[in-house]
Amino acid sequence: MGDGENKPVIAIIGGTGDLGSGLAKKWAAAGYKVLIGSRSREKAEAMAQSIGHDAAGFSYADAARIADVVVVAVPYASHVETLHEIKPVLSGKILVDAVVPLVPPKVSVVQLPADGSAARQAKDIVGDEVRVVSAFHNVGAAKLHQGGRAECDVLVFGDDPDARSLVIGLAGEVATRGVDGGVLANSVAAEALTSILIGINRRYKVAGAGIRITGLD
Repeated sequence: MGDGENKPVIAIIGGTGDLGSGLAKKWAAAGYKVLIGSRSREKAEAMAQSIGHDAAGFSYADAARIADVVVVAVPYASHVETLHEIKPVLSGKILVDAVVPLVPPKVSVVQLPADGSAARQAKDIVGDEVRVVSAFHNVGAAKLHQGGRAECDVLVFGDDPDARSLVIGLAGEVATRGVDGGVLANSVAAEALTSILIGINRRYKVAGAGIRITGLD
């Protein structure tokens, strides 16, 4: 796994959705091998063809099995079910959870799960043999489908420093930069912030409010 430049193979579970396909386009253009995972193999293959750059389409489980890094970008309603589905093939891999606990219809109101966060749910389900990192909550999908990097910072959380560092690098391929947000428990702040940004978008009539961390070089 990985190519001659030691770039990891990335599977995006939910890769036909707005966020997943946006991430896929950016990483594929940056030279990463990208696998689109979907419940519909046909939709995954069609999305991969539209992305180009040797992207390929698979089922959820097959994409996760082949990849080094598995990004989960499904709706929150499918979060737990999806994690249980791919758990058998995740041992030893990095799982990047990009899911935000949005509860329609009040998606601009913070409604965190009883577990505390989607990241905590993910860790509880997949166990200690999987290195869980949480990121990409506050990147508007529309920004990812535009040219160049999205003009925002990406907060990255995880208990494994090496896994966290790798994902910070991946974030720098799709946005202004990845920023180390510390341990996985801190993901609750970014997950909650997503609802606030959705509300800001509505009230100020903008398409993609994001965050920037000041004071960094």
